[in-house]
Amino acid sequence: MVDEGTKKTLGAIPLLKTSAGPRNKEQWVQRLKEEYTSLIKYVEKNKQEDNDWFRLESNTEGTRWFGKCWLVHELLKYEFDVEFDIPVTYPATAPEIAIPELDGKTAKMYRGGKICLSDHFKPLWGRNVPKFGIAHAMALGLGPWLAVEIPDLIQRGVVTYKEKCGGPPSAT
Repeated sequence: MVDEGTKKTLGAIPLLKTSAGPRNKEQWVQRLKEEYTSLIKYVEKNKQEDNDWFRLESNTEGTRWFGKCWLVHELLKYEFDVEFDIPVTYPATAPEIAIPELDGKTAKMYRGGKICLSDHFKPLWGRNVPKFGIAHAMALGLGPWLAVEIPDLIQRGVVTYKEKCGGPPSAT
């Protein structure tokens, strides 16, 4: 079952129609257009609600994504690099989102800093192929992971705030 907050988040993200991955050359171009449209709408909605928390861009093929994500905790902004590749079996397989600088800092992470999404997000993704895309992975995967894990890492002293003229925190 999906709670009201999740329903509201999902309502702000357009669903995708094209079932194509990077190996489906011409259909992939259409899928990428849908991905960008969905991401733009989601980011715009977040900005309207003063909930801006990530920036993403991709390589020219749309197969490698990278950017920044952040969480404000106790009025301090903790910022991290985020990256992922589009799997060759996309959209049947969700992307594995990584925060490399946190690699090995939490049990809810795999080698290379890939965040654990298997229990909660991947079944939801599987039920919504091909309608879910990158914006959904950010909203329903990375967002909740950050909200739970980062405060815990801060409390345990694994992540500390470093003031560097607005620079990112460090993972100790």
